[in-house]
Amino acid sequence: MCAELSSSSPRAWQRMLSGRRLNLLDPSPLDVELSDIAHGLARVARWNGQTIGDHAFSVAQHCVVVEEIALMLKPDLDIQWRMAILLHDAPEYVIGDMISPFKNVMGGTYKAVEERLHHAIHQAFDLPADLPASIAKLAKKADIISAYLEAIHLAGFSQEEADKIFGKPAKVSAAQLDALAESITPLPTKDAQEAFLARFTELNEARKAVGGR
Repeated sequence: MCAELSSSSPRAWQRMLSGRRLNLLDPSPLDVELSDIAHGLARVARWNGQTIGDHAFSVAQHCVVVEEIALMLKPDLDIQWRMAILLHDAPEYVIGDMISPFKNVMGGTYKAVEERLHHAIHQAFDLPADLPASIAKLAKKADIISAYLEAIHLAGFSQEEADKIFGKPAKVSAAQLDALAESITPLPTKDAQEAFLARFTELNEARKAVGGR
């Protein structure tokens, strides 16, 4: 009997719509498809779906916003790092968006699976497995700014509460924050998926134009 059907070997792979079978314990970059990532992220809700509006605020849309914020913070950011930041939550197309309190409960197991997926995704798109410390810090800062805005405008947090939990955004002007507030208006699933794909394609074409993959 093959291993995937054996009762002694629980299935550790997920079948994707592309037909790929992605093994969570040992993910291969050959099984990573952009279409699967975009499809999955557009259907994963931030804040466990506890946001206002007719549509969930998807991880796909969040990723686009975070890359936009990173570029605001560092206008000369290299294209490959912009692509990496766009993919900063890409593993969630497989494992979902665990809210921070639950990640803290899960501890190392969740983080180990997430890290393996991240490495496979980066390898699939010819990005370094681990980001330079400065880029990782920038991605985190942009991610927190997005979370701050989402908390206030979508998730029912007061500004005082958001200031305490996430910290008031620095190095971003009031005008930029207002513009970003428009960017986090939740999109229908299809639109969020297309926005993510369009942004990735734009960055990938720009990367090729300057001699990248």
